[in-house]
Amino acid sequence: MRRQKKFYAWGYADEDLSADELKPWEAEVAERYRLPGFDVTPAPKPEEITLRKPRIDVPAALQAMVRTDHLTRLEHSYGKAGFDTWRMFRRQVPNPPDAVAFPENEQDIVRVLEWCDSIGAKAIPYGGGSSVVKGIEPDAAFDKVVTISTRHMDKILEVDDVSQAARLQGGIYGPAIEDGLRKTPLTMRHYMQAYRCSTLGGWIATRSGGHYATLYTHIDDFVESTRMITPAGAMESRRLPGSGAGPSPDRMVLGSEGILGIITEAWVRLRRKPTFRSSASVRFKTFFSGADAVRGITQAGLYPANCRLLEAREALPNIPWTNEEAVLVLAFESADHPLDAWMKRALEICADHGGIADQSDPDDANAHRSGAAGAWRNRFIRAPHYG
Repeated sequence: MRRQKKFYAWGYADEDLSADELKPWEAEVAERYRLPGFDVTPAPKPEEITLRKPRIDVPAALQAMVRTDHLTRLEHSYGKAGFDTWRMFRRQVPNPPDAVAFPENEQDIVRVLEWCDSIGAKAIPYGGGSSVVKGIEPDAAFDKVVTISTRHMDKILEVDDVSQAARLQGGIYGPAIEDGLRKTPLTMRHYMQAYRCSTLGGWIATRSGGHYATLYTHIDDFVESTRMITPAGAMESRRLPGSGAGPSPDRMVLGSEGILGIITEAWVRLRRKPTFRSSASVRFKTFFSGADAVRGITQAGLYPANCRLLEAREALPNIPWTNEEAVLVLAFESADHPLDAWMKRALEICADHGGIADQSDPDDANAHRSGAAGAWRNRFIRAPHYG
């Protein structure tokens, strides 16, 4: 059974912050805006929001995969930027899509695009709906809009153990990739904050950047080849170990923001699951001294798996003992060798810039999930997914 996402904010309908989890956020808002107190606006209900009627009629041949009901159109009206959530809480949705298509294969996408062309409708690709730049929001100037969701195109089609790569459909979500690889020795490990609520096709279309990310930062580093359905037909790049033969077609697809077509498949590089880990959190008196340490670590070529510098306000709800200090969350991981030397050198660089470390047990396989680093990790993954 598919888990229901919130239509008005990040995350899933069965999730909410507890009263204790809300307290630090409420305190921060009150302090930042000098408020003696404030009321929390109740989350909107679908029936409280009025949508205009669809401006198109769905032909009988497409009715099995095209929906025009109130909730479906509402769910596909906005992305997940703060302004989008604010408008949802204000019950303001003036430009919903007229219809939402749920193709199950490339042939279905072709049929929907042909229909859009025949009626002069704008087509908007939709993956996880996590855009924060109005990437999936219909423009007010559009006369007719059909959103095309890749929800049903969410499979792992093939895994190449020798080359450590996998052929994935564009609609697969981040957690589903890792779940599907669980029985293999491989992992993708491309984690951005929208990881739970975004798709591979969306990552490619927006050139996503991950947070286990000082070596393999953007999705570009993972993509071997892509396949996309455009109004002019299918476009597919060759899967090669490397090529210097002219411009790369993948570079045109990466960052295309959905304007060229719908990404249906991609071969992506994987790696072996880490078995060695070392993590630490390092306190700095100022954000700038922490930034100097991060620069030193990066330029030393140490390539930590996680290197996240939190300024005091960002760190406070996650790591209670910060005392207005900046905090660097640092982690190394490997499938091949212990990491003591790498962590030792990174902490030496931090100490050179006034950093005070709180290092985890290097033999603890779950160290990255505990202590200050674990507190930040949990909040980082959970915090944006609530409204």
